[in-house]
Amino acid sequence: MTDPAEALPSLSSLGERRNYRDQVAHALRAALVAGQLLPGELYSAPALAARFGVSATPVREAMLDLVREGLVETVSNKGFRVTAVTERQLDEYTHIRALIEIPTVTGLARTADRDELEALRPDAESIVQSAKAADLIGYIEADRRFHLRLLALAGNAHLVEVVGDLRKRSRLYGLTALAERGLLEASAQEHLELLDALIARDEAAVTAVITRHLGHVRGLWASSAH
Repeated sequence: MTDPAEALPSLSSLGERRNYRDQVAHALRAALVAGQLLPGELYSAPALAARFGVSATPVREAMLDLVREGLVETVSNKGFRVTAVTERQLDEYTHIRALIEIPTVTGLARTADRDELEALRPDAESIVQSAKAADLIGYIEADRRFHLRLLALAGNAHLVEVVGDLRKRSRLYGLTALAERGLLEASAQEHLELLDALIARDEAAVTAVITRHLGHVRGLWASSAH
C-alpha cells in the first residue's frame, strides 16, 4: 500500500520560513489545497515527519494548528484525518469573500497607487505560468500572494486576515482536474485582466472581473470536484 505522505512536497522546495513548525504547516496547507492530502485519509505524524525529514514534534505542532483551523481532526492514537468541506460550506465561504472582496477591490480602482498595482504583476504572471505548467503548488502560492497583497492595498489588515482564513478553509478543490482539462489557465488569466482594469481606473470593469472571477472559481471547483 502506498504511503499517502509520499505525494507531499519537500520542505526545501518551499523557501525560507521561520521554523520547522511553520514550514511544515505551510507545506501541509499547500498539500491540502492541491488535493494531495485527501478528506477521510488518515495521516500519522511519524510518517509525515519522515517525508519532511524532520522530527515528529514540529509535525504534531503543525497539525494541531490545522486542527484549530478546522482543516484536520485528531484521531486518538492514530494520527490526523483531513476534514471534508461540503458544497454548502464552499458556497458560504465564497459568499463571504464576495461581500468583502468585490467592494474592496472595486474601491482600489480609485485609491490604489499605480506603482503598487504594477508591483503585483509578477504574481499575476506567475499564476499564469504555473497554470500553464500545471504546477499546482506554485499556482496556489502565487494566487494567495496576489489576492492578499491586492487586498492589503486597502489598508485593513484584519480584512486580509479574514479572507486569508476563508481561503484556507475553502481550499481549492478540483485544481488537479482543471489542470488536466486545460481549464486552469483561463482562470489564471483573470488576474491579469483584473490588474489591467485597476490600473486603467475602470471601476465597472474591475467589479465585473472580480465578480466573474469569484463566481468562475467557485463554479470550477464544484464541476471539477465531482
